[in-house]
Amino acid sequence: MDIVAVRKSAVRRLARGDLDAVVAIDALAEGRSRRPYFERRLAAALREPARHVQFAATEEDAFVGYILARVLDGEFGHGERSVWIEAIGARHDAKGTGVGRRLLAALADDARRQGIGQLRTQAPWNDHAMLRWLDENGFTLAANHIVDCAVGGGAYASARDGVPAAMVDESASREINYGGHSTNDFEHLARDDAEIHAMEATDLPDVVRIDHAIIGSERGDYMRRKLAEAMLDSAIRVSLTARRDDAIAGFLMARVDLGDFGRTEPVAVLDTIGVHPDYGHRRIGHALLSQLFVNLGALCIERVETMVAPHDLALLGFLYDAGFAPSQRVAFLRAL
Repeated sequence: MDIVAVRKSAVRRLARGDLDAVVAIDALAEGRSRRPYFERRLAAALREPARHVQFAATEEDAFVGYILARVLDGEFGHGERSVWIEAIGARHDAKGTGVGRRLLAALADDARRQGIGQLRTQAPWNDHAMLRWLDENGFTLAANHIVDCAVGGGAYASARDGVPAAMVDESASREINYGGHSTNDFEHLARDDAEIHAMEATDLPDVVRIDHAIIGSERGDYMRRKLAEAMLDSAIRVSLTARRDDAIAGFLMARVDLGDFGRTEPVAVLDTIGVHPDYGHRRIGHALLSQLFVNLGALCIERVETMVAPHDLALLGFLYDAGFAPSQRVAFLRAL
């Protein structure tokens, strides 16, 4: 009689001691270590366990794979909670053995227990192996628009950084003064029309006030969490506020990281941008983006990315006007 050995497989919560194994699997796949990224993700999970879902797969008690995800409440225009898969990986000799499928099943079961009805993620359109895996595991295209823009070293871009002549001096005469000094079109920039500062934790009340004026409801807890993410989860703090008339009139929350959704290059992700309705159409948003691109250029960040809900045509139009374009990344959804 033949004796068939049965391998012992299990899925459990990711633990602090798994960091080295996660980093090693990822480094072999990517060709370089991204340890700081995974350190931040694991630290975030320990800090807010209710908002992060991370599993490890083992075989014969040996670590063979991982999945990292987080729970989002309405980000990017979604009206319901969802679990976003940020990273997934399997040991090279365990690929094709169903490790990813087991991890995904554990993640889906956990989401259902929390009353969450969807998993979301994104991937490059030409990552054929990942696209095939997503298709085989029940994911479909999501309706969200992913848009991005090259930073270009923070170089001047008229659509984003310039100010229409009528806004520079609406009362200026159309008569040409041949005896006067000509002006340089590049002297007046969008970021010159507001005091732009790095966002601080003390800015939270103003951020909540502006968000309330835009949304029409109070989201203090949500904005507090978003501010904490901008302050703590980003490799580099790049969030900004814009001040006009001695008050904060707009804000921008962004983070710089390496690793989310399989990215291998440092990318700035624009999570939230808001301008108080009283300051609408005064290019406060352009001023914030203008300064953001200058800052990112100095940091050698190459790209800014964000995601827009399909019905938010005003925001999408604003971003296109500022130089954004459709990304090479695609959003995916799996309903539970």
